[in-house]
Amino acid sequence: MPPYREYVFAHIAINEHSVGIRTPWTTEIDLGHIRFRRELATVKHISHFHILGRRCRSDVAVTLRALNKLTAPKAVAPERIIQFGEGNFLRAFVDWIVKNMNDKTDFNSSVVIVQGTPDAFVMQLLQGQDFLYHVNLQGRLDGEAVNSLDRIDVISRGISPFTQTDAFLALADQPEMRFVISNTTEAGIAYDDTCKLSDRPASSYPGKLTQLLYRRYKTFNGAADKGFIIMPCELIFENGHHLKDIINKYIELWKDDFGADYEGFKNWFNTYNYVCATLVDRIVPGFPRKEINEIQEKLGYKDNVVVQGEAFHLWVIERASNISLEQLRAEFPADRAGLQVLITDSEAPYHERKVTLLNGPHTVLSPVAYLSGVNIVRDACNHPVIGKYIHKVQFDELMQTLNLPMDELQKFGSDVLERFNNPYVDHQVTSIMLNAFPKFQTRDLPGLKVYLERKGELPKGIVLGLAALITYYKGGKREDGAEIAPKDDQRIMDLLTELWATGDTRKVAEGVLAAKDLIWGEEHGDLNTVPGLTDLVTEYLDKIQANGMLETVKEVVEA
Repeated sequence: MPPYREYVFAHIAINEHSVGIRTPWTTEIDLGHIRFRRELATVKHISHFHILGRRCRSDVAVTLRALNKLTAPKAVAPERIIQFGEGNFLRAFVDWIVKNMNDKTDFNSSVVIVQGTPDAFVMQLLQGQDFLYHVNLQGRLDGEAVNSLDRIDVISRGISPFTQTDAFLALADQPEMRFVISNTTEAGIAYDDTCKLSDRPASSYPGKLTQLLYRRYKTFNGAADKGFIIMPCELIFENGHHLKDIINKYIELWKDDFGADYEGFKNWFNTYNYVCATLVDRIVPGFPRKEINEIQEKLGYKDNVVVQGEAFHLWVIERASNISLEQLRAEFPADRAGLQVLITDSEAPYHERKVTLLNGPHTVLSPVAYLSGVNIVRDACNHPVIGKYIHKVQFDELMQTLNLPMDELQKFGSDVLERFNNPYVDHQVTSIMLNAFPKFQTRDLPGLKVYLERKGELPKGIVLGLAALITYYKGGKREDGAEIAPKDDQRIMDLLTELWATGDTRKVAEGVLAAKDLIWGEEHGDLNTVPGLTDLVTEYLDKIQANGMLETVKEVVEA
């Protein structure tokens, strides 16, 4: 007989609206608050509630309610944010952050989505739910597994600039509009000189934004308090700098169209609009296809746009040069909401931190783990030997090469290891090793050189990771028979095949380290010139061949 799951069925009159709620029996109900296991909702006015019954078998089909503003509460707030893009990341990151700021501060803002592409599929799904949806966060925070469901209600409406150009441009006429946020992919922040001011709309994202800015300038006669705070989220280092440069290119391109407005508009944009570079960090897998039925049963709603993301989040916002930290923090009070949103003078050290302490360990742990017989990142973290190796590389080596306060670095490093140890994601180490040599070049090699400069010796864990990577590119099979199948630029693959065919580990090490044109670039040159590196790589290659990967790792971490 199937196990029983207990539920409470309640009929509740809230603010003169009647709703039916099906929720676990463990729910706490009192006259002031209804606390759901899956969500937290404060209800100020309950005229009555009535428990209709309980005990329901888990095999009984659940009738799901449609998700819309008639079946679920939706906040109403002034439209102050224009968001270019409706994809998973923005909804699980930016809109989730706005929801938290609304709930925990006086931010009181809603978002208008500007559709990013002509394909309206996601927008139609959102419209069908009155732009209500849930974010499912999974991961580990402060040592505890997290699997939460939060209903996001901050999106007021959506506009397609392709079919509703007038409505799109009219956003500029709303006096309370203050923020522009975007995620148009890395290719979105690009200059297209075929764009015209008269286009309906301009084809590029910066072109559309320039059209919007000019409309706002005209509507409010260049008022100083009507500029935008612009925060792009595209995965480009110094994204805000690139976006501002491109907008200025459009201002020059359309100079004749602006006519007498040219100088005034250009000055207004550069003086009273604040284009901030940002770094975003949250892994967002997207729609949870495998778990959607279970999630919808927990919710009691038919939510067709649930978006899944990891529990960790970080948003570093570099203030524009024409706005103070104090003003930006006051206008965007994420810190008061207890969020991991840092408003700072420079994004650069945090970009370097992310590349070094998140991407760096990923790159070297992968071949070390795989050649040791470990396939999943989480299992590598919990392995008695590989786990020590990861900790050594992270805290004893890479962390020592950065210039931020050590307590900040240690906190971030611990957060990274928690993310690696996500109980809900089976992250295959082989997926990380795609194009692994270029990754090592950008993520680990700078740290190797800085460590040598600062400490006077090579970081043994990082060098072992390089030797493991070289060994992985030898191909063949593991001791358990699993395939070793590297994937990279064919020229790199051919080089490694040629070098390993010599049977001489010294020649292998020298050949890889000498590949300045193919792998390391002019910035780093021939790595055989790095004191002691050729000898140490050769030594580790020999030990891996003779004793196996795991024994070699054990020797290094226990030394």
